[in-house]
Formats: sequence, C-alpha cells, structure tokens
Amino acid sequence: MKKTAFTGTAILAFLCISLQLFASGKPFEGVITFKITYPDNKFTESQMAMFPKIFTITIKGDKSKTEIQTPMGNQVEITDYTNQTKVGLLDIMGQKYAIKSNLEEIQKEMESQPKGTVEVTSETRVIAGYTCKKAIVTADEKGTKTQYEAWFTSELGPRQANFDNALYKDIDGVLMEFTMKTPQFTMKFSATDVEKKGVSAKEFDIPEGYVITTKEELKSKFGGMEP
Repeated sequence: MKKTAFTGTAILAFLCISLQLFASGKPFEGVITFKITYPDNKFTESQMAMFPKIFTITIKGDKSKTEIQTPMGNQVEITDYTNQTKVGLLDIMGQKYAIKSNLEEIQKEMESQPKGTVEVTSETRVIAGYTCKKAIVTADEKGTKTQYEAWFTSELGPRQANFDNALYKDIDGVLMEFTMKTPQFTMKFSATDVEKKGVSAKEFDIPEGYVITTKEELKSKFGGMEP
C-alpha cells in the first residue's frame, strides 16, 4: 500500500476524543455533525480535495459512534462507556476489520500522547445552539510548549467526557470546537449541528463481514505500515 501523509490510524487517533462526548449526565440521543478544516495547510487544492471535511457522532445512552469518509474508505469507532472499551471499524478497499481495545490498552496508548494542562477561561460562545466555555490547553511536546484552544459545553451534562485522550481528558464537557495536530497538518473540528432523534441500538453492533483483529496484526498485514 502506498504510504500517504494522511493515514487512517491518524484519523482514528484524533477522532477518539470526540467519541467520549456523552459518557454520563443528562441523557442525549441523536447525531452531532462536525466540519473539519485544515488551518495553515500547505497542500494544493487537488490534494485538499482528498481530505475529509465532515464527520458525525451518533449517541444513544452509554454508547457513541463516530464515522468519517476518507480516500482509504469508511472509518468508524464505537465506544462503550460502561465497559470503557472501544471498537475501531476499518473498511480499506473492501477489506473490513474490527479492532477492539479495552481500558488497559487505551491507557497504554495514551502514554505516548502529549499530556495537556487545562485552564478554563470566563469567555463563552454559542456553538450549534449550545453555550460553550473556552479552555486553553497547554501540552509539552518533546520539550516544546504548544497551546490548543478548545470550546466545550456542560449543557448536555457529560462528566469525564474525554477520558481516553491525554490532551483533553481534564476538560469536563462536550468538545464542540477543538484543534489537533499531526506532523503534516493541523485539523480543526467545529460542531455545526446537534440533532436530537431516536437511534437504534444496532448502530453500535459490529456489522457482519468484519474480521476481529488487533492493531499489531493489522499493521503486519500492511507490511509494518499503519493502515
């Protein structure tokens, strides 16, 4: 497989924070839509056409699912907050894989992520109909201090909403606008719509046709490269 700057694993790693939106608190059932932009990118217009622009989060009770379309195919992550587990679904050129992660594995993966120090400010803004607070998150990335701006809301009632991401885990609320950085580009996620509606429990099942595997096994299938 040809290696590109934009990998499926990178997408899943950075989207995992949004999966933790409704772990507890006031009940919410429905879909949140986010717009993805790429500030300060140096890619051509044709290259940018290959980057995903929208992803959605579907929530019901103690479970959520994110879905995004990439040039590599559909990518989905499902989170079970009661059991604190996740399943990543990858559809790569017709090959379908389900990667399960338990809490121990999630925490181990977090050890390699930059850890953030959160300062909640008094500044507020309305995003997608919800009043959000501004947080400044400072991370030490290999000796370099980097600041991230994040907007979150407590109106939907989550607690410990971002438990599986070292950068944003201390933000106690739903992330409605935030930024993540990869070595190649910056990704900005902005909520554009919150739709309350009924969601089937089947949305959070592993679909038929997916092979259950591990990250290491999948990496081996692709010659040691991240899919």
